[in-house]
Amino acid sequence: MHKAGPAMSLSDRIQGEMAKAVKSKDKQRLSALRMIRSAIQNREIEKRSPLTDEEVVQTLSSLAKKHKESIEQFRKGSRQDLVKKEEAGLQVVLSFFPEQLDEKQIREQLDQIIEELGAVGLKDLGAVMKTAMTRLKGRAEGRVVQQLARGMLSSREA
Repeated sequence: MHKAGPAMSLSDRIQGEMAKAVKSKDKQRLSALRMIRSAIQNREIEKRSPLTDEEVVQTLSSLAKKHKESIEQFRKGSRQDLVKKEEAGLQVVLSFFPEQLDEKQIREQLDQIIEELGAVGLKDLGAVMKTAMTRLKGRAEGRVVQQLARGMLSSREA
């Protein structure tokens, strides 16, 4: 029996996409999906139980980071063929992420967090980031959140 609708887990969605890629003979997408599935299975073996959707998103985040690093290295090495392959893989990984927040939405969340924590300056950046990354996990890039938080906190200092 095949699950459908919002009750379908992220792992199930990935498995379903693999089946579609096999049927459509999309080798590049299938290769990227197999890499995702393999990373998830490795984490499940380490954990000795199935991953939650949140843990799958963490696994996807680390895969996305690896793809970005590879893209950077291949660009430096002038290997455009490999850059294209990595970018395609990155797009497949990103397609399973929750909806990404834009800068305005991140700022709104940070405003709320800064207010809740009573943060007044850069000395509070650690606490703000800890709360922000918990709330925004998988929906915003840590580097972007930190840049925005740093700017917002430094403008509050007297």
